Amino acid sequence: MANTETTASDLSFTNRIDLSELQDGIALIKSEISKVIVGQKGMIDMLIASILANGHSLIEGVPGVAKTISAKLLAKSLDVGFSRIQFTPDLMPSDILGTSVFNMKNSEFDFKKGPIFSNMILIDEINRAPAKTQAALFEVMEERQVTIDGNKYKMELPFIVLATQNPVEQEGTYRLPEAQLDRFLFKIDIDYPNIDEEVEILNREQNLQGKGKTDHVTAHLNATKIIKFQGLVEQIKIEAHLIKYIADMIVNTRNNPFLYLGASPRASIAILKASKAFAAMSGRDFVTPEDIKRAAIPVLQHRVIVTPEREMEGVTTKQIIKQIIEAVEIPR
Repeated sequence: MANTETTASDLSFTNRIDLSELQDGIALIKSEISKVIVGQKGMIDMLIASILANGHSLIEGVPGVAKTISAKLLAKSLDVGFSRIQFTPDLMPSDILGTSVFNMKNSEFDFKKGPIFSNMILIDEINRAPAKTQAALFEVMEERQVTIDGNKYKMELPFIVLATQNPVEQEGTYRLPEAQLDRFLFKIDIDYPNIDEEVEILNREQNLQGKGKTDHVTAHLNATKIIKFQGLVEQIKIEAHLIKYIADMIVNTRNNPFLYLGASPRASIAILKASKAFAAMSGRDFVTPEDIKRAAIPVLQHRVIVTPEREMEGVTTKQIIKQIIEAVEIPR
């Protein structure tokens, strides 16, 4: 009997890192968002994972599928600074970053910060602005700083950019260059709701009776907590054979005959960070192959390019990434 008890205690699983506070925080955020958003669990999980992994997300979907409101709700459920910037064809870099204004009192230029100086930035229709305005985001997204007139201005952490774009209406848009797409941790695709979700959306709208959709959403996590959770995610353990598994997947994209452009080392780092975030969200302090698989499509689909011949045949990046995931042997 004593031997049986010993074996049971040996098999009991305990995390080396205490993730209970992190999981409670995530549950509260999901609870707040679900007060307004019906379904879209995959999108919400990826948005939360991008915050935990300290990465930016590009949300793509047709108009009316709650891209903007989901990002706004996420920001409202967090007690952090929030800015919304609507990209338009006449938007200038200074409209985002800020500009130097001459101060008559001291005869010096004072820097007036733009809306980018916040914790969570929602950029609506990022592909509506011209190339030089899009390029203004390069430094701030990668290095969390802005250089203007030779002076560097650091962003207050956490700093997360959530951008939306419409995949259908391309008139008057400027396609994001690969270098900018590469700076997004995830590209999140949003589909239409199913029939049950559609009915629930209509019922909720009917029951609003003139009240605001987001009136009952409460903020739970402050900037300090988010930074603490990001630190915990960085400590999540990943075995050497799983690092090799990520590398094999990335190298496979570079050797794939269906792909014109393979994934960069930044993509492999993104999968590493995202898989750690997914592990933490599942209450584990170690990464599994399933976490890596879960991260692969949203991390890679905007970073690889299908060859023109395959694109004409209707082959998508998502299909090729799925084939690569199936082809790469899972380490045991």
